[in-house]
Amino acid sequence: MEIAVIGTGYVGLVSGVCFAEQGHRVICVDLDESKVAMLRRGKSPIYEPGIESFLTRNLEEGRLAFTSNLSWAVHRSRLIILAVGTPSLPNGEADLQYIQQAAKAIGRAMNGYKIIMTKSTVPVGTNEKIRRIVNGESDEPFDIASVPEFLREGSALQDTLHPDRIVIGLDNPELAKELTELHRPFTPNIFVTDIRSAEMIKYASNAFLATKISFINEISNICEKVDADVTEVALGMGMDPRIGPSFLNAGIGYGGSCFPKDTKALVQLAGNVNYEFHLLKSVIEVNQGQRLKVVAKLEEALGSIRGSVIGIWGLSFKPNTDDIRDAPSLDIIEALIRAGARLKLYDPVAMPKMQEHFDHPAIEWCGSAMEAAAAADAVCLLTDWPEFKAINLKHMYLVMNKLNLIDGRNAYTEEQIRGTGLNYYPVGRPRLGRNFRSEVRV
Repeated sequence: MEIAVIGTGYVGLVSGVCFAEQGHRVICVDLDESKVAMLRRGKSPIYEPGIESFLTRNLEEGRLAFTSNLSWAVHRSRLIILAVGTPSLPNGEADLQYIQQAAKAIGRAMNGYKIIMTKSTVPVGTNEKIRRIVNGESDEPFDIASVPEFLREGSALQDTLHPDRIVIGLDNPELAKELTELHRPFTPNIFVTDIRSAEMIKYASNAFLATKISFINEISNICEKVDADVTEVALGMGMDPRIGPSFLNAGIGYGGSCFPKDTKALVQLAGNVNYEFHLLKSVIEVNQGQRLKVVAKLEEALGSIRGSVIGIWGLSFKPNTDDIRDAPSLDIIEALIRAGARLKLYDPVAMPKMQEHFDHPAIEWCGSAMEAAAAADAVCLLTDWPEFKAINLKHMYLVMNKLNLIDGRNAYTEEQIRGTGLNYYPVGRPRLGRNFRSEVRV
């Protein structure tokens, strides 16, 4: 099939590359000429493991092209995928200006029957608005479909090529067979429903996962008070198939481009139909408060943060991405600067983006984890990159000023901590300190 993908962010670029990998002819569209030029060279503007090899292969084999000319792409395609951003407005609603602009441009470019498939995360009713916009620009026939994405940054290629399910929302049942066959190579688990339900499935799924994260973080806070271990609690809970083990990792909360945006948008959507979503409001409140638990643990460890040197390990909102959008590290760094700390920051890939965000004399940018720990009064692990998990913690005493480790992701086991001399502050687990340590052995 000939496919045009409008937008080359995570959703658009990964979708386009994966459809090309399946043998379809794909044209990806972006208005940013510099981004288009980069993509034509096989260079990805996003950090996603493995994507550049997919890019290069499909460019060389002629299945994948990039352009800033939307009309050219629409003319040559039967299926048009909308994958533009829907960022949050100040009130939490999804900003649909880019969707509306793209819909108008598609309508003006129509030269025959098209299928317009929305993969952007949009509020319920948005696809009906897209239909009205396109109808206002063109007399050509077309159908609308909603096929929300469920990819995770850092594993986006695998999530797209091997998803656990595909949701297809339609208002024309005759389209079901064609779109089912299009997606069948990815998975046999295809669920066809109406458009409004498909739109809601995306928001409901992300809201539920965010709820699991905030729930286990609330449990972790109670565990700290009653001397229980939240990692053991989560393992015991997750053995129940009605609950499952996924998203029961206590820590400093969720971030990124999806969960924060989508939970706020769903609360606003509920408010627009005169329903107050009490549960989800609490999920958002718990998540925001959980980030600052790191600051509280630093105060417990140091007494006073002012003048202390704090090493920060990890800046992206999760491993295997350079995305810092709504990352917990942003709030934590700002809070520590206000508290008078001097910070030494390190992340394997997110440093350039964080340097664009912060320019402050209290910040030192480091080239390695151990450089960030050097002369520090405490180290805070905020993103559980594999390289941090692999560090020999027994070497920390050689470089640190004071041996305090705040583990915001519960990345280390008790066995890794014992014998290091570290005062270890995890989340929702009994902390290990000087009363527990044995002699340091290197």
